[in-house]
Amino acid sequence: MDTALLIKAAVMGIVEGSTEFLPISSTGHLILAGALLGFDDEKAKVFDIAIQTGAIFAVILVYWQKIRDTVVALPTEKQAQRFALNVFIAFVPAVILGLLFGGAIKAHLFTPVVVASTFILGGFIILWAERRQKNNPSVARVHAVEEMTPLDALKVGLAQTLAMIPGTSRSGATIIGGMLLGLSRKAATDFSFYLAIPTLIGAGVYSLYKERALLSMADLPLFGVGLLFSFISAWLCIRWLLRYIATHSFEPFAWYRIAFGIVVLATAWSGLVTWAA
Repeated sequence: MDTALLIKAAVMGIVEGSTEFLPISSTGHLILAGALLGFDDEKAKVFDIAIQTGAIFAVILVYWQKIRDTVVALPTEKQAQRFALNVFIAFVPAVILGLLFGGAIKAHLFTPVVVASTFILGGFIILWAERRQKNNPSVARVHAVEEMTPLDALKVGLAQTLAMIPGTSRSGATIIGGMLLGLSRKAATDFSFYLAIPTLIGAGVYSLYKERALLSMADLPLFGVGLLFSFISAWLCIRWLLRYIATHSFEPFAWYRIAFGIVVLATAWSGLVTWAA
């Protein structure tokens, strides 16, 4: 396989893994990176979704103890059953709306200008959520995922569906949405990680199955490189993020989103960068 193509796959894997669990939109960054690299055909779109599985392996590794304990306790312990039920409830809205509207959204909204615009809007929403919780700490009534009710899970699941709009950020929608709905920053972040497991694995498997006619065995090295680099960068990012949120807010990510979105719009409108659709 072409070495240049494998290098592009590695770069895209790093972009995916390092942005998937931050509130800055991995899909948005992949669209922009793909436009710059000329890696944005139909096969590349399948690749972008499939390599999310590498990032999920990193989540499973970091949270392995909790996941293992939950699975072992599932037949007998109500707390484990409620946790699993909450993850399932939060997962369902994305499945339903994804099947209904995913194709239309992919056809019309996966463009750099849409991504840049949602970057900016999402940045302002993050600033609002952080300052709301800072000015009134009592709004955070749920401080651990074990305290969440099925209704809390459903609300976070509905918030996650906003991430179908590229540039919104799945992590941003679930974490910031969770904070606006009464979860602490830590609880919202942890639940976002757990919810990512079925959501991203499901999206990856469905995309590979649906677009299987585009793929062949010759694509294995390409996808393998992307998965590997996605896994490594995601593992490093998750470990860093869990330390970061213990003492910091998400406000820097909000300003990053706003600044980055403005740069993309400015370069697109000025003609300095020709962003591919």
